Amino acid sequence: MKRRCFIHQTSVLCSHVMLAPSAVLLAGSFTGKIRKSLKWGMAQKAAQGMPLAEAFKKLRACGYEGVEPSLLGHVTEQNANEWIAASKESGLIIDGTVGGRSEGLESGIDLTKKLGGDSMLVVLDYPQDQPLQQTWDASVARMKRASVHAEKQGVRILIENVWNTFLISAFDMARFIDDVGSPWVQVHFDIGNMMRWGVAEHWAQVLGKRSLKLDVKEYDLERAMKEGMRKGFDAPLGEGSVNWPAVRAELAKINYTGWAAAEVKAGDWDYLADVARRMDKVLDL
Repeated sequence: MKRRCFIHQTSVLCSHVMLAPSAVLLAGSFTGKIRKSLKWGMAQKAAQGMPLAEAFKKLRACGYEGVEPSLLGHVTEQNANEWIAASKESGLIIDGTVGGRSEGLESGIDLTKKLGGDSMLVVLDYPQDQPLQQTWDASVARMKRASVHAEKQGVRILIENVWNTFLISAFDMARFIDDVGSPWVQVHFDIGNMMRWGVAEHWAQVLGKRSLKLDVKEYDLERAMKEGMRKGFDAPLGEGSVNWPAVRAELAKINYTGWAAAEVKAGDWDYLADVARRMDKVLDL
């Protein structure tokens, strides 16, 4: 009996020893460094008619740790408590919000803090009937003023690179952030957006540590050329023109840690789970 017990214990020990290297190999270069989130608009269709807390639990089951709702249609002062309660019940973190505009930055910061988020994504206005330098100077001044409130509330203002043709160069974005000159105004770097004009890894390289959060989407240049610019976003993650290994290499150089939010089309729960798995692959999680 003692011999059989010894053999059993030894075999169990050996199995753990054999499994340990494999377990280590399963960890990606950004495992434990990047946390997965998504834009709430991606889940609205699947969550229709479902209590918010239950939808949040489903998103956790799909593989997400966070969610980013919009302040322009999803969350308001009137329904904020429902979002807060759903987050607490499900464990899904409201890591940030989307949709801050220059005229309402301070109130957006306050609502973001109330929700428990640490950042508010902002898209800068670009009135094309005004001189460009005037727009630049006004935007820098507005962000400087808002940064004081952002610091007070502990919520960062993150400028996103978008298609409004303002700040379409990585150097423009970097200069804008540096002109504002506050650690509370940085970049929400959308990896797919600038593939229309540039190269994702070059944006990551130039922005460096200014990129505090990521939006994750694909872009297919060939499809865009054939079917129209917006069609480039229809490619599934990992099946387009983004050089994900090169992007990861640049993120590794700055030791990037933080949130990465999927921002792709909406779909059902199986689809959302597939997006989470694709994020694991392209981000090496």
